[in-house]
Amino acid sequence: MDISVIIPLLNEEESLPELHDWIVRVMQQNNFSYEVIFVDDGSKDKSWSVIEGLSQKNPNIKAIKFRRNYGKSPALHVGFEAAQGNVVITMDADLQDSPDEIPELYKMITQGGFDLVSGWKQKRYDNAVTKNLPSKLYNWTNRKISGIKLHDMNCGLKAYRKDVVKSIEVYGEMHRFIPVLAKNAGFENITEKPVQHQARKYGVSKFGWDRFINGFLDLLTITFLSKFGKRPMHLFGTMGTFMFIVGFFVAVYLGAEKLYCVYNNQRAPLVASNPWFFIALTTMVLGTLLFLSGFIAELILRNSSVRNHYLLEKKVNL
Repeated sequence: MDISVIIPLLNEEESLPELHDWIVRVMQQNNFSYEVIFVDDGSKDKSWSVIEGLSQKNPNIKAIKFRRNYGKSPALHVGFEAAQGNVVITMDADLQDSPDEIPELYKMITQGGFDLVSGWKQKRYDNAVTKNLPSKLYNWTNRKISGIKLHDMNCGLKAYRKDVVKSIEVYGEMHRFIPVLAKNAGFENITEKPVQHQARKYGVSKFGWDRFINGFLDLLTITFLSKFGKRPMHLFGTMGTFMFIVGFFVAVYLGAEKLYCVYNNQRAPLVASNPWFFIALTTMVLGTLLFLSGFIAELILRNSSVRNHYLLEKKVNL
């Protein structure tokens, strides 16, 4: 099979028939063998009934329904598990992503040799204040932290080699950082393609301001896991040792100062009256806790069933 199109959706009953017909038209014009996987993320409208009707007319339609709303990441995860196509395309169900982009995305994967191609909506029809400006700041932060030079990392329209989606796990709200997950899994041939962005035709946006705060925290999480997930002691142990040493030498200095004053019959202030004593004590305690956190994390990792998962991936790829 050439292409699997994965479409996570939530309350998009009005746009689904039009989106389906558009995808089918593109596939037939290019003679692609394909499947369309709709993942209903707990819709409260008639989206599932619409999908059932489409599946009766088109045998290439597959569908998965969640009992309640779990989020876009779980929807993409189950879609990736079900996908059979050599190239996997993801797009949103609100008609803001154009299926006309599929042939070029497919060509970039199969002929261009890319592992992942992310859409870049250069001209957007969203509200400039509530979405465009925060999105630009968000993507700038992503580029600086992750090192992946994409202008629109969170664009729903993406294309992947099949190996990519079968090698990553999308959970929580990590759908925003799939390129980072792919890079951490060893798929570094990542690029972007300017794509057409269309104004929302039906319904309302499902995203609010909280996605920018949560997204930044998720980026810190995935950055930590990618760099120190297999060696947490390198981070916590280093930080803890440094803090303990700093606090210890400050405490030694305060003690030596006290002894010097006593030896020379000078008035010696109480060590506990010096604020640096409490700073040193707190630093030593925190350093010890950080070191123990790294030690416990190493013990947990040693008992993890996936501690050598990267070795298994290497064997499969040989």
